[in-house]
Amino acid sequence: MTFQLVCEIEPPTRPDLKRVRHQIGTLSTIAHSFLIPDNHIGRATVSSVAVAHEVQAMGGRSIACLNSRDRNLLGLRRDLLTAAAYGVEEFLFVHGDKPASGNRAGDLTVRSMIEETREFSPGVRIGAAAGLRPLPAWKRAADFLFVQVSFSLEALLRWREANQVEVPVYAGVMVLASETHARRMAAAIPAIDIPDDLVARVAADRMAGVAAACEQVLAIRDSGAFDGVHLVPVSRYRDVESRLAGAFR
Repeated sequence: MTFQLVCEIEPPTRPDLKRVRHQIGTLSTIAHSFLIPDNHIGRATVSSVAVAHEVQAMGGRSIACLNSRDRNLLGLRRDLLTAAAYGVEEFLFVHGDKPASGNRAGDLTVRSMIEETREFSPGVRIGAAAGLRPLPAWKRAADFLFVQVSFSLEALLRWREANQVEVPVYAGVMVLASETHARRMAAAIPAIDIPDDLVARVAADRMAGVAAACEQVLAIRDSGAFDGVHLVPVSRYRDVESRLAGAFR
């Protein structure tokens, strides 16, 4: 299997897909597929299923993210029916970041979403997110795994060695766009360990975060331990594309 680069799209918070189309068009030179988040960081965005359909309309392969935080059973079935109507057949199920209100829409979990989807929409491919800790048995039944973003190749390799699975596994890599972005991510997601020296480099040079992420992508590829990378370029997708073009075209 060819090493896969899955690029995450920043979904729109307004009913305008112009920027989404620009991201898809720019990153299509290096991306094998696109992941579309679902109300990430607790913000309302255009439906991930609708954006996944847009990716496919532009000739790309899409993975629609659905979180358990914002759904009850009826909402999940609605999204699966919508996806079937649009021809969207790959999903990543996640818990979802904690909403500002502290409230959840229903009692679904990632595990129950997987079980329900297997019954309601057989044939679709379902992925699950994995933290850098022992993988529970039920996640091993997913069709693919996305490992959480990490800035440490060594930590990713230790996790991979300890969690042997037969399904494709994609390591998470994120671009730090600025010092402010780094501090915000560290506060919002404490499980992601961001090195202080990298934050300092990003503060001194706005391209340092792009360079570090691209180097991490290539190091993961060269390790041979993963089937691909889930790359989160945030607003720096043009810079990422220009740096990785030679390696992935």
